[in-house]
Amino acid sequence: MYPGERGSATFGALLRFYRERAGLTQEGLGKHVGYSKSQVAMVERGERYPRGSFVEIADGVVGAQGALLVLAEKEFSRLPPWTEDYLAEERKAAALHVYQTHLVPGSLQTEAYSRAVFRANRCPILDDEEIEKRVTSRQERRQLFTRKPAPQISYIVEESVLTRPLGGAKTLKEQLHHILEIGGLRHVEIQVMPHDREDHAGLAGRMSLLETADRHRLAYVEGHRGGYFVREQPDVADLFGKYGILRAQALTPEESAKLIEEVAREL
Repeated sequence: MYPGERGSATFGALLRFYRERAGLTQEGLGKHVGYSKSQVAMVERGERYPRGSFVEIADGVVGAQGALLVLAEKEFSRLPPWTEDYLAEERKAAALHVYQTHLVPGSLQTEAYSRAVFRANRCPILDDEEIEKRVTSRQERRQLFTRKPAPQISYIVEESVLTRPLGGAKTLKEQLHHILEIGGLRHVEIQVMPHDREDHAGLAGRMSLLETADRHRLAYVEGHRGGYFVREQPDVADLFGKYGILRAQALTPEESAKLIEEVAREL
């Protein structure tokens, strides 16, 4: 199981309904799927991801006639579970601060740019259906810019992000214009880290920093095989401090907008 992998309360409730209708105990179902009673209970509470062939076997044993399979496809196949954990926090954040090294941050991506990102994925290669699911999910994150009350949002991206032509020049140009449009919102600031800096506070990689409505702070860091939250001090304070230095090192929002305009104009 990957770090942060979780289940679904919706799937768990439906599983329990069919299990009880079939007259099976949690222990009885567990014998069919190779789980203990407590593990089945965790799946039903939404605390555990149903791994392996659990869903297929359980659907047949409890007589769900494909209902569990359909719901599992919706609940578990759309995004990696660690991404879902992060998005749950992003949707309710009062403030969001993102430093990105290689790509336009996900919540800023256009549909065409997102599709190019997922098509470039290797090991494993995503099929077209999975790509479209992920593109749709990424586009849903645009509510971040329109929801009320408006969250405080800032981004810092490396200058190389502006010139990496994922999807081709047309896709990149559209993406840069979208960044300028979002950067014009009063609650959003976008800064570019110039490539010629001799000192750089973000060499350890990308990060997302969030603040809840009651101003509790947490950070999220993601790698190739998963992501994790940083919640404890002094680690959270160190990451927020590092982000503050990055903002001071980067171009101002006004200088950044000018640079983005220049790059887009040359495409």
